[in-house]
Amino acid sequence: MTSRVVIVGAGFGGVAAAAELLRNGFDDVVVLEAAPGLGGTWHHNTYPGAACDVPSHFYSYSYAQRHDWSRFCSPQTEILGYLQSTARDLGVAERVVPNTSVTACRWDDATASWTVDAEGPDGPVTYTAASVIIATGQLNQPAYPRIEGREDFAGHSFHSARWDHDYELRGKRVAVIGTGASAVQFVPEIAPDVAAMSVFQRSGNWFLPREHTDYKPFVHTLFRRVPLLHKLFRFALYSYMEFLTAMIRHPRALGWIGRTWSTLFMRGQLTDPEVRRKAWPDYTFGCKRVLFSSAFLPALQRDNVELVTDAITGMTPAGPRTADGRVHEVDCIIYGTGFRTTDFMFPMAVTGRAGRSLRDEWAGGARAHLGISVSGFPSLFLMYGPNTNTSGGSIIFFLEGQARYVRQALELARERGAAVDVRPEVQHDGDVHTQERFAGTAWTRCDSWYRNESGRIVTNWPGYMRQYAADTRELDVTDYDLVPRPPSTVPVS
Repeated sequence: MTSRVVIVGAGFGGVAAAAELLRNGFDDVVVLEAAPGLGGTWHHNTYPGAACDVPSHFYSYSYAQRHDWSRFCSPQTEILGYLQSTARDLGVAERVVPNTSVTACRWDDATASWTVDAEGPDGPVTYTAASVIIATGQLNQPAYPRIEGREDFAGHSFHSARWDHDYELRGKRVAVIGTGASAVQFVPEIAPDVAAMSVFQRSGNWFLPREHTDYKPFVHTLFRRVPLLHKLFRFALYSYMEFLTAMIRHPRALGWIGRTWSTLFMRGQLTDPEVRRKAWPDYTFGCKRVLFSSAFLPALQRDNVELVTDAITGMTPAGPRTADGRVHEVDCIIYGTGFRTTDFMFPMAVTGRAGRSLRDEWAGGARAHLGISVSGFPSLFLMYGPNTNTSGGSIIFFLEGQARYVRQALELARERGAAVDVRPEVQHDGDVHTQERFAGTAWTRCDSWYRNESGRIVTNWPGYMRQYAADTRELDVTDYDLVPRPPSTVPVS
């Protein structure tokens, strides 16, 4: 028999999982990707100024380091190129099946295997697998605001995650709805070219500086010739990010440091008193995502830019209508409103043992053991699943831990000739512990995209990178039940 692991998604998570399996003797691995190529969020987000706000030397795999990143925080094209070249070097790229959108994953109790339904370029296609790894992540489905009459707008519109490069913005009147991490990057890039820009803000953000200065060539040379220096630099970045998490975890004891730093930086940037009043956040530092930009706040003070804080009450053919009754007439609307972070893989249909629906199981909020395994869904694993997002660290660090953990689970399955299913009490106890750890942190002090509609925090990890690494370092075999496979079925990976 031949084993098969189907991975859904070819972003950083899918590539990490595939690389870990290929390095450890799992040969029958296929990666299904809905887009024309691998890259995940870095394939889709091509808006002007797109970049990562995590330092590149830590937003990269520990086992595939490069010394010649152009900047401290590199642009989208460079990150995508890194992922593509790394996937080729690790033998993952050849396993990717592009233009293949998975619609359903169904567990078969009789054969103890998974059936994966997808739409390929030539029509429907079905895969049978011993194990499935869903690596669609949290930042893959654009979110649009609920605005009455949104479709009535007569002009042009698009989401920043699906940027329309064919539309000429120069000389246009543009509305930007949303001031999150994407908007703070593209607004400064397009503001000099548009005739007028209205930026609609629901709440202000806490900012910290991010410069765009390129590394000097001698820095690349030092990192290449002195490996210890590069390791020390990565450790310094790791320590810095852990301290950011500490400030969020302890808003009273340490949060004042971040708030003071941000306050001094923002006061220096916001020289216009009225813009400062509008842009200033009214919640605890770290409750929402802290943004890194040295260009956005100055852009808000340009003569052709207006920061609008009145709520949008509806959409007219001419543009947004705000609570003060004003209609903002524009030619184009750009939605910088982020992603449906709490939807995870949905609308994909995932069905487990005895016909259990994952959507039904998660009706009260997504939950998984260590963000990886869901009870009742044997040998189904998640990358960047519930409660594994990070506010202060690097998601790549988390993904590496998840990939190692999944590989150990599949080794156990292969050794025992069975599927593995996390025990319900293990998942429940772990979930309770995770939610309890949010008590007293900044994350609980406002509404944010970290929460679902009921207020449950379903996206973020409540602790430090080092704690997640420790929790996922070694699979506890007693956490899992074994689901025997009939001898004639798809095998034991």
